[in-house]
Amino acid sequence: MSTSMITTGTVATNRKAGFHYTVLETFEAGIILTGGEVKSLRAGRANISESYAARQQGRLHLINAHILEWNGTKGGFVQHIAGRPRELLLHKKELRKILAGLEKKGLTVVPLEIYFNARGIAKVKIALAQGKTLADKRESIKKRDWNRDKRRILAHYNNGKR
Repeated sequence: MSTSMITTGTVATNRKAGFHYTVLETFEAGIILTGGEVKSLRAGRANISESYAARQQGRLHLINAHILEWNGTKGGFVQHIAGRPRELLLHKKELRKILAGLEKKGLTVVPLEIYFNARGIAKVKIALAQGKTLADKRESIKKRDWNRDKRRILAHYNNGKR
């Protein structure tokens, strides 16, 4: 095992989710993967920026999450399709809550991050979210810019340069 392999911690994050969506509630879900997909995740070769979760056959699937094919030195792993739908594992109560939000309220399920927990199991942090309007996005930009300026001003005054 090389030193670049991740045993715990974050593998992929969806940085755009906070800008495009208002997160209402988060859930931790397991994910069904093949051996090569797990090895690729441990190597940090995943992208979830354009992905979402949707209902398929009564279950929740992660759609459009790209986990690159594993091309390690040792063969033996059947190559997988990088963008295939992957089933998410949730408790029945959580699944019912998410599916109700999808159907009744018109909400969206977006993945926030893929990570390995303390036991080394791959998990997906998903959120029940509502899309932001253009005005909300502008407000987010204003708030981000103000916070950046505020940090800069405070750093200037705290360094004794008045």
